[in-house]
Amino acid sequence: MTPTTPHTPPFVLPAGLLAAHRVDLTLAADWWRFEPCHAVATQAGETYTLSRVWRSRFRAGTGATDPGERGFDYRMITRFAPDGTPTATAVFGQQHADGAASAITTGQGESLAVLPDGTVAYCANPASTHLMAPDLSRVLASWSMPGEFETDAGPGDPYAASIAVTPAGRLLCMTSEYRIAPWHGAHPNLVAVSEPGAVLAPGSKPPLRAIASFRADTGRQTDADLYPHVRFDGAPVGRDNRPSPTLTEVVSRHAVCAPDYAEGRMHRPAALADDLFVVPVFGKIYRSGNRGRDFAFVLVDDRGAVRGRLEGLHRIGESPFTGHDFTVVGDPHRGRAFHLNRYGLFAWTADGRMRCRIPTSEKPFTALTKFELLDCTPAGELLLAHGQQNLLLRVPVPEDLATLPDAVAGALTAYARGRSALKKQYDPVNWHWVDNSAAVHRL
Repeated sequence: MTPTTPHTPPFVLPAGLLAAHRVDLTLAADWWRFEPCHAVATQAGETYTLSRVWRSRFRAGTGATDPGERGFDYRMITRFAPDGTPTATAVFGQQHADGAASAITTGQGESLAVLPDGTVAYCANPASTHLMAPDLSRVLASWSMPGEFETDAGPGDPYAASIAVTPAGRLLCMTSEYRIAPWHGAHPNLVAVSEPGAVLAPGSKPPLRAIASFRADTGRQTDADLYPHVRFDGAPVGRDNRPSPTLTEVVSRHAVCAPDYAEGRMHRPAALADDLFVVPVFGKIYRSGNRGRDFAFVLVDDRGAVRGRLEGLHRIGESPFTGHDFTVVGDPHRGRAFHLNRYGLFAWTADGRMRCRIPTSEKPFTALTKFELLDCTPAGELLLAHGQQNLLLRVPVPEDLATLPDAVAGALTAYARGRSALKKQYDPVNWHWVDNSAAVHRL
């Protein structure tokens, strides 16, 4: 599929939701915020965006029954046609303004995936997965896992904290475990894949084969902490039955401060092929002074073998910790990986060699410091979100990565033109884009 012309669809807010809660867009300090979270696209060019809007529960009138005085916290998924027109928005996450309950539980580290049959999957930490119809009109299936501080809620019925789909339809997942020291509750700790042909659908919860474990401090685990859908060597992952060595052990061998990994985290894995994946691993995050901390983008194949890492990032001069930019995205159709942080946009081939470095210190690329890298589309486009202007930028990536700077410069120019056109169409207030044309589904 040939990359499309860059366009800048907005992360929209449904007009009805704002009206129900009497949100005044002109009041920037009205204890409410809007945040773009993630975006994915289909082979046909449709785009789904995920965003969050919330108002502080500590504002005056929180205990009132009037929705206009209450705090709220919603997630929104909007479907865009290939030309950038919003066609539907799903609103969920808490009791709705009219008192109706939400069918979806939310969490941290949220992301979207489009499954091979067009179903939309919403995932959140620690390992909750909800499937929605492609038109966002209804929830098809749900698997939920209680979070870190919900230790009395039981083990739940989880699936994955994140899903990436390979070209052959395999599911690359990050899943969670209970009672991994030093954490309480459940935390992402496993990378696992489905077998070819497996289908995640209502009534079908395909098993996942664990290929990597971040930590193995399992002294507090019990049989109740094992889940039958995540397996290793033919049995559920738990205690000592897990891939070895752990990612913590692998990256600590060359770390400047290996103990930091003992309290570190791994981020959402990305697919570089049907059988090759990259797992971002980061050391402990402190309250301040994190620049220069250890990190690694580890290459792991579908048998669990470590195949190296994405090379070339300077631990201090190009540190992801500066802006907490921890996302690596993959283009499994072409075997490429990408990362954006405050210092540059970087591109690698599947062998781990860096093929392009675009410093954000140079014009016109200084504008990239305002963007967050979200995903890579099947057409080979990077999806970036502007965190202040709440717009999505699509960057078609050329076959020759050496010419990526020209493509990014062209996309930024197109972004400015598209933003001007959208301002005439939406008349935004404080960069909030209110839509009253798309169908709204309360889930």
